[in-house]
Amino acid sequence: MFKLFIIANESERVRKLSSELAQRGFSCSVAPYSENTIEQIVEQPPSAVLVDIAGSSIASEAWEVSQRIKQEKRIPVIVLVSRKELNSLDSSTSIDDFVVKPWEATEVITRIKRVLGHKGSIDGKEMINCDDLVMDLAKCEVSVGGKPIILTFREYQLLKFLVSNQGRVFTRDVLLDKVWGWDYYGGDRTVDVHIRRLRGKIEDPTHTFIETVRNIGYRFREGA
Repeated sequence: MFKLFIIANESERVRKLSSELAQRGFSCSVAPYSENTIEQIVEQPPSAVLVDIAGSSIASEAWEVSQRIKQEKRIPVIVLVSRKELNSLDSSTSIDDFVVKPWEATEVITRIKRVLGHKGSIDGKEMINCDDLVMDLAKCEVSVGGKPIILTFREYQLLKFLVSNQGRVFTRDVLLDKVWGWDYYGGDRTVDVHIRRLRGKIEDPTHTFIETVRNIGYRFREGA
C-alpha cells in the first residue's frame, strides 16, 4: 500500500483530499509544518509527500520544508499550489511535481503514480511500475490502482519474473525452472493453476497484464 504524508494546516479541503485518497487505497497522514513533522518523515519515510503551499503567510515555510525533505531523503515531493503562486515554481525548486487548486483526487493520484514510477527507475528498479500495477521489490508489496494485492510467495515470485521480462514468451517448463527451481518434480499444470490464480487477483475488466500464447506459454504484456 502507498503511504502518503500531507503537510498542511488543518482545513476542510485537506481533510476531504485525505479522505478521498484513503478511499482509493492510499494510507494518508496529515501533519502541520513543524520540525517534528520533518523528523517523522525522515524516520518513517512514506512513498510520497504532498505539501500544501497555502498562501503567502506560510508559503516560504512550505518551500523550505519541501527542500529539506528532498535534501535529507529521496522522497517524491508534490506541492499543492494556487494559480497565483505558480510564478514561485522554477527549475531550482526541490519538487517533483505540482497540482493546481482546486484539487481533484484523480489528478493528485495520477501525479503520485507518475513520480513513483520515475523514482522506481532511479532507485535501481526497487519499484516496478506497469500501468496501474506497482511492485515494491524492497517491501515485497504489490498494488493495482493503489489497492494492495495479497499474493502467496510463489505467486509473487512468478509475477516478479514475468514483470521483469515484459514481452518475452516463456514456456511452462522454463517458468517451472526459473520460479520453482530445476529440482521441482510437479507437472507443468502447476504453472497454469498459479497463472489463473494470479490473474484472478491482479486483473479485472479494465486491467489485462498476463497473456496466453497458444501452444507455447505465457508472457507479461509489453507496455502494460
